[in-house]
Amino acid sequence: MKVIPSKILYIDLSRRRFWIEDRKELFEEWVGGSGVAIKLLEEECPKNANPLEPENPIIFAVGPFTGFYPIASKTVAMFKSPLTGNLGESHCGGRSALAIRMAGYGAIVIKGASETPVYLAIHGEKAYFREASAIWNMANSYTVGRILRDREPGAGARTIMRIGRAGEKLISYACVVTETYRHFGRLGLGAVFGSKKLKAIVVSGRRSLPLVDPKAYREIYKEIFTLLVESPSMKKYHELGTSMNVNPLNELKALPTRNLKEANFDEAEKISGESFAKDFLGRRLACAHCPVSCIHLAALRMPYDSEPYFYKTKMISYDYETIYSLGSMIGIGNPKELLKLLDEVEALGLDAISTGVALAWATEAQEKGLISINETNGLNLKWGDAETYLKAIRFLVNQVNDFYKALGKGIEYASNIYGGKEFALAFGGNEMPGYHTGLAAHLGFLIGSRHSHLDCAGYSIDQKIVATGKKSTIEELTEELINEEAWRQILSSLVICFFARGIYKPELIIKAFKPLGMEFTEDSLKKIGRKILKAKYEFKVREGFKLNKLRIPERIFQTSAPAGEILKESIAKALSLAEEKLTNLP
Repeated sequence: MKVIPSKILYIDLSRRRFWIEDRKELFEEWVGGSGVAIKLLEEECPKNANPLEPENPIIFAVGPFTGFYPIASKTVAMFKSPLTGNLGESHCGGRSALAIRMAGYGAIVIKGASETPVYLAIHGEKAYFREASAIWNMANSYTVGRILRDREPGAGARTIMRIGRAGEKLISYACVVTETYRHFGRLGLGAVFGSKKLKAIVVSGRRSLPLVDPKAYREIYKEIFTLLVESPSMKKYHELGTSMNVNPLNELKALPTRNLKEANFDEAEKISGESFAKDFLGRRLACAHCPVSCIHLAALRMPYDSEPYFYKTKMISYDYETIYSLGSMIGIGNPKELLKLLDEVEALGLDAISTGVALAWATEAQEKGLISINETNGLNLKWGDAETYLKAIRFLVNQVNDFYKALGKGIEYASNIYGGKEFALAFGGNEMPGYHTGLAAHLGFLIGSRHSHLDCAGYSIDQKIVATGKKSTIEELTEELINEEAWRQILSSLVICFFARGIYKPELIIKAFKPLGMEFTEDSLKKIGRKILKAKYEFKVREGFKLNKLRIPERIFQTSAPAGEILKESIAKALSLAEEKLTNLP
């Protein structure tokens, strides 16, 4: 007996019907998570589909370790991205993965589009199409979550995914907020929800999972749990979260600042993880089945506008990427002002990284005279001016004029119209993450499936180069980046949080499979990882993606990086090598 997820819930929003299929062979061959999701995307998404038309499916997939082992807590979402026009992939924690598995599913496929606002309530084997007109146009994702918590059963074993105003307005980098403070953040899943008139999805279930070998399971579970709670790196995630990276990257001169005109922020200490922990930390949270609790919430005391001496306390999530994008990238050094910006993008349902990078590009474009107050709707965007940025975010989400409509499609699109390509920091159409460490980081953004720092972790290679002084050849570097991404396909198919990648090594994963009745070798796992990576690359190529046509922002060559000078010819050579390697993956 093999204990693997096998059932897929199919939902057709156009016809308001659902059905369940058993696809055991799919999970046996492609594991789960990213592996199963890319195959389902291939099956369900027609070539050249418009990302905002009903033909674009949404796939959610979990893995065989979900519900069994700690920190296998992510759900993978796949769709065609309205931001890049090719592969959309986003991972989210919270209770999403556990709820989907306990409802009895390994994956959920959502097709079609509703004519009127709707939200889905999936409780075990039943799916309900609920009228959502009353919560459509409700801008604040917090409020939508509170309403659905009261309305739907399954508290404690339930996930609530929903969009804010940004998703309804089809902003290309709108996110899906899950359980509040967790997100399918990148590449515009929120806009795809909005295009389907899908305001939210609630999933709950209380199934139990069988085991092939309970004794062996208890032993390996204890081993994994102990490694997680005693690991020094996990302890750091618990204490400070990813915001612990602000000070080290700033000292390294790798923290993108003011649209990467600089890589060192003179106010970094004030928005560092240490300062937030000391002055604002109100609570730590964990995703379901995670002993680490890396989610950090700041408590911000704010006065009521109309009642003097009365205050409300808002809990606001922060981490490294959001501190970078809405902090140093636009020159915000005041932690209270930064928290207000984070709260606004959370409420409206925007991806914080893309939003911050878009504001940074717009600020420099206005500095250089490419746009004026005619385009910004009367705003003078200035580094560090949080109040003006708050207004700009609202104009952006409300799409008040052609400029904000263009900005809502990403800076690749906006810079085509208004200029400023050389400082439009997007890679493959996706706005830049917060690492200017060197060649490996930027190369990773370019060749990675999602154009994210999470694909190949090039920033980590750069930091090793800085520490040791040992540089690789372009051939070695390209090989290392692709090998890392291929292995991460296994982790994301098991839906293991990448924070635990140093613990879930091949030998541990092989041991963990055995109580579930499954046998793998390190070679067989790596072979599957390469196969998944190739499938993703082929999907992108099918949709018109070409590595050798990627635009490389000039700004990365102009601002010094700690791992050494970044040369155009090095990137060109690496892209050529990557194209050959990805095309010929076995």
